Amino acid sequence: MSEKYDIDEDEAELFRASVGKVRPLTRSRVEQRPQPPAPRARFRRQDEAEVLRATLEDAPEVEVEPGEQMFYARAGVQHKVTRKLRRGQYAVQQALDLHGMTVAAAREATAHFIRDCVANDVRCVRIIHGKGLRSAEATPAIKSRIGGWLARSNDVLAYASARPADGGTGALYVLLRKKY
Repeated sequence: MSEKYDIDEDEAELFRASVGKVRPLTRSRVEQRPQPPAPRARFRRQDEAEVLRATLEDAPEVEVEPGEQMFYARAGVQHKVTRKLRRGQYAVQQALDLHGMTVAAAREATAHFIRDCVANDVRCVRIIHGKGLRSAEATPAIKSRIGGWLARSNDVLAYASARPADGGTGALYVLLRKKY
């Protein structure tokens, strides 16, 4: 049902002159450009690491005996969740061993480990800090500080001393938050 238009030959010639040379399309579909990648904050990862390092550095030392159980739960964590954590009923997805490290090296290793686990959506980890039986200090050096480091981290929901088969009072089960 297309109508034919009466076009004057002079008008047609004028149109062809103004349009210029044309060639027919080889394809009927137009290719679209791919979507650009999503923008990323340039210094986000560095800023997060600095905040985590600062919170871990300021953690006070707490007097802890070598065989003493450790436990912490952030406000809002359900009792059922902490009970399962204490019983070792969550699957441990990653582990970090701090044996033989200085306090500063252990603090740095813990900060990196937590950040990497949260980034990779790891939910439950075990941190082996040792019982401090051979510590040069009167109290366990790392064990007396790690509780404060973990409690001050926003990524940690709860922690509890491990079962004897997983290190007992020389290790912690740590429950981490979900990745945003």
